[in-house]
Amino acid sequence: MPKVALLNQSGSQVGEIELNDSVFGIEPNEHVMHEAVLMQRASQRQGTHKAKTRSEVRGGGRKPWRQKGTGRARQGSIRSPQWRGGGIVFGPVPRSYSYKLPKKVRRLAVKSALSSKVVSENILVLEALTFDAPKTKEFANVLKNLSVDSKALVVINDLDQNVALSARNIPGITVVDANGISVLDVIAHDKLIMTKAAVEKVEEVLA
Repeated sequence: MPKVALLNQSGSQVGEIELNDSVFGIEPNEHVMHEAVLMQRASQRQGTHKAKTRSEVRGGGRKPWRQKGTGRARQGSIRSPQWRGGGIVFGPVPRSYSYKLPKKVRRLAVKSALSSKVVSENILVLEALTFDAPKTKEFANVLKNLSVDSKALVVINDLDQNVALSARNIPGITVVDANGISVLDVIAHDKLIMTKAAVEKVEEVLA
């Protein structure tokens, strides 16, 4: 089982914690992680694009000229697709881009993402992370104590509003609940900071 240092908010080591091999110690599957990221990004698309068809474009109710005798090609409407200002053929319409991967594939992707952070030594485990009140300065001091100066994902168990509000104004810092951890969040941040309770919760769900 991989072992990592257990730290407090001051950045001092207070012990060690063994991580579950089946969650944090597998061989990262890059293909599955890629598929999971594509799924999440597709689900985030608004899909509100819209082009008007010939039935939705304003005007064009009258036949522009009579059918025969003018020498010109027959036309039924000035809003046909071949006309300037006419409708669009097969244009985009509002739709949902979301789709689902099998549950086992999604779980493997999350475990692969977590294991990749362990392999690259970019995971930090805290004994606990609590604040008496929302204080951005206090959260910034914790990051300084942990020598974190890049984008970091903070995972805590039972999302604490004081922690979430304290981190909200710090660029590159995202706080999520252990139940809401995703592959895209883990990959998009350089560092992964987890509380001991969050590690236990993730292992309970994924192991």
